Amino acid sequence: MERIQNYLGGEFKDSMTGDFMEVYEPAVGLVYGSMPRSTQDDVHFAVDQAVKASDSWAALAPDARSKWLIRIAEAIEHNADQLAKAESKDTGKPITLAKQLDIPRAAANFRFFATSILHSHTPAHHTNAGIFNYTNRHPVGVAGCISPWNLPLYLLTWKIAPALATGNCVVAKPSEITPMTAYLLSGICERINFPKGVINIIHGPGPTTGEAIVTHPDVSAISFTGGTQTGRRIASLAAPSFKKVSLEMGGKNPNIIFDDCNLEAAIDITIKSSFTNQGQICLCGSRVFVQKGIYKKFRTALVESARNLQPSDPSDPNTKMGALSSKPHLKKVLGYIELAKSEGGKILTGGNRVHLKERCKDGYFMQPTIVEGLDNRCRTNQEEIFGPVISLIPFSEEEEVVAMANDSGYGLSATIWTENLSRAHRVSKSLKCGVVWVNCWLVRDLRTPFGGMKQSGVGREGGEEALRFFTEAQNVCLKI
Repeated sequence: MERIQNYLGGEFKDSMTGDFMEVYEPAVGLVYGSMPRSTQDDVHFAVDQAVKASDSWAALAPDARSKWLIRIAEAIEHNADQLAKAESKDTGKPITLAKQLDIPRAAANFRFFATSILHSHTPAHHTNAGIFNYTNRHPVGVAGCISPWNLPLYLLTWKIAPALATGNCVVAKPSEITPMTAYLLSGICERINFPKGVINIIHGPGPTTGEAIVTHPDVSAISFTGGTQTGRRIASLAAPSFKKVSLEMGGKNPNIIFDDCNLEAAIDITIKSSFTNQGQICLCGSRVFVQKGIYKKFRTALVESARNLQPSDPSDPNTKMGALSSKPHLKKVLGYIELAKSEGGKILTGGNRVHLKERCKDGYFMQPTIVEGLDNRCRTNQEEIFGPVISLIPFSEEEEVVAMANDSGYGLSATIWTENLSRAHRVSKSLKCGVVWVNCWLVRDLRTPFGGMKQSGVGREGGEEALRFFTEAQNVCLKI
């Protein structure tokens, strides 16, 4: 049994009460370890350690902080195999996906922000004769970073890295469902003698541990990725103290397939954008709008591809689709299949739990599922399922599909498939979402702003947006 501990003030600690939570391996449906059930007292201790380290860390020159972040990146790369195995075990995702996506991106996050702070700049204005204005940017102090279970190390480092780069200390809480790679990151920090108290990683449930971080008076900024309901709760808790909040939340993302698309590429990438990580990525497309001229041909090919994509043991390097993250989440997703049927949907393929053999016989697996015949306004097409379930919807005209794509409470991302350049620009501008991919999906340049509109988020992450979020601007007006 693995025993996970908090990493506070540079030391590994159990919770002050000694209470632990069980951690499950979703591919086998069994407990593999335990982690602290941290309380408000543990959070207070973590924040105290961060406050003590704040002045010395903020006082370091940017190039000194940059070197520390590079050391973390190098250590992640050196331990990539161990981290990928842990991520696959914790989440149920295919180990190949963890090796190709999750762990390399975690290292890239540290490398990117390590170099970004060496090239960051602030504006200066020669206002009038003898008047000169310039801008200082100060770290906020202690940043609370709360990350989800679907891309555990990937998204935790996406928050920690810019916070550290800009001179802040961090109290980070990974998801209680997937704590292992955050724990291994703690070990990396210890081995490279990272300054104590600058990174504090604490484990526990959101309603207790997470809320204690959000409401602590010495935590000046909260960066959260997760469900919209939780984000709404965080916003309400943080509002009275006016602390900075960045919320990256859910999506009900449209894939728009025009009849002039590269059909083969559109089908191939739509399978990926629908079912990668078992559909458990906030950027996965779940509403697939297909123009009527190619609808039948597209549907036939997509269904055939989905049938060939069947879940199997995540530890097998040939596996393309693994297990869902937990038993409750599997139950939730299967519940949406029944809802889709009750709303008049036809299941074209999938829709069932899968029971594998041998070690994975009790794992949380299900078939990739395609539904047809549902109105865009029904619950299945309006609520975030966050699983391997997509809905096919035919359309005739550009204006019609833009209206349906925007007819959602969410606004995170969209994908457009067309060979018409003017249409690509026109439709992209018309969509009310934070990220639009044209003829591709999940291609990321870390310099670009990332985030959603409407119920998908508040604020932006990435590049200069992240550096600004974790700092406060100060204008200095000088008369010469």
